[in-house]
Amino acid sequence: MSDTVSPRQLLALKERIVAKFNLGDWHELGLLTDCADLVKHHHRLLRSLSWDDDDYGGHALAVLQAMIHHNPANYAEILRYADLRYPDESGVNISSVPTPTAPRIIFQPSVFAVPDASPDPMLLSAMMPFGASFSGAHTAIRRAAEAQRMTCQRVDDIWINSTVIQDVFSLLFRSFIVVCDFTGRNPNVFYEAGIAHTLGKHVIPITQNADDIPFDLRHHRYLQYLNNGEGLAQLQKELEKRIAQLLNQR
Repeated sequence: MSDTVSPRQLLALKERIVAKFNLGDWHELGLLTDCADLVKHHHRLLRSLSWDDDDYGGHALAVLQAMIHHNPANYAEILRYADLRYPDESGVNISSVPTPTAPRIIFQPSVFAVPDASPDPMLLSAMMPFGASFSGAHTAIRRAAEAQRMTCQRVDDIWINSTVIQDVFSLLFRSFIVVCDFTGRNPNVFYEAGIAHTLGKHVIPITQNADDIPFDLRHHRYLQYLNNGEGLAQLQKELEKRIAQLLNQR
């Protein structure tokens, strides 16, 4: 997905398209965005539209993401087409509403390969030590994510690339929220938190000891927890609350 398109903007566009589009609209949009084959050969999009299936919205979102990933300029093309075919009854078309602009950092890392996959607005990653003493915290993070219908992954859940650090970068790149456990001042977690901040991810710092939070990050709010049954239950509760807040800000 283009870095100029926020998840909130994309979801609003998806809802409008799901409410209005017919089969012909999708085929025409495919031609305009050079994604005709994507629309025609998608395994479920047109069928779920024709049968009014419950999963149509999800397939529509996936196709829109793929169109924008194919060419970031397609976002504006999709907006223009939606406004032309189905003008807003208020008279204000979303393609004519200016979007806020901010300085952008364009980077081409030499150490990592930028993944082909688009960021996933429902993916949370956990960056933490792998020791058995952290299994309770990992479970609390995973349960908090699942309570908000997010997928939680840690780098040991995946093996896609030949190097671990590329899998770490790919997971961070795809994530919407990153939970970093700074307990024990693990240098890998410090490194991963820096990457996550540079990529513009929502980072939630957690720790068993406030002194383990790096000095440069102490102005950020963090969650401190006790590594026992009561403390981990409280950690899960606080994480659920924070995750819900971030999802509502999209």
